[in-house]
Amino acid sequence: MAVIGPAFEKMMMNEGGYIVHTVKGDIGGMTYAGISRKYHPSWSGWSIIDDYLSNKNYCQIETSELTDLVKDFYNKNYWYPLKCFYIDNQKIANSLFDFAVNTGIRTASKLIQIVVQVTPDGFVGPKTINAINTIDYQTFSSRFFISKVARYTNICNNNKSQSKFLLGWINRCIKYI
Repeated sequence: MAVIGPAFEKMMMNEGGYIVHTVKGDIGGMTYAGISRKYHPSWSGWSIIDDYLSNKNYCQIETSELTDLVKDFYNKNYWYPLKCFYIDNQKIANSLFDFAVNTGIRTASKLIQIVVQVTPDGFVGPKTINAINTIDYQTFSSRFFISKVARYTNICNNNKSQSKFLLGWINRCIKYI
């Protein structure tokens, strides 16, 4: 069964580590360790971060308390809802987890369900887990890669302001082939 540790570490590298930053044009707005303030305004780590910030858009902050809050956030909001702990292949769990962090649980769940050919309802359940655990890794990897790139391309086609992120998103996908 997959464990969160390797998935979390790889995802954190993709998110840039324990850094507060705001990227112009990023619809997620200010983030810390990949956690969007816009989409998760009640996350308890923001009060700690606010104490460190003084009108800065970029700041590296790493404390044991924040690290624990970040790990707990990703465990509760991504790893467990995706049921990654039931996935046999660690690489598949890593890829699904990372994509969900970047696009959301429902989007990632639906996309992986399409890849493993189960009804895409956006909720990972026993049928999805069984299909994930029975698919050949190379088949999964190539299908999921193509599906993720198509998703990101569609985002850019529908909103040209997001095109500046496309190469980074594709590079992120390549890391999981």
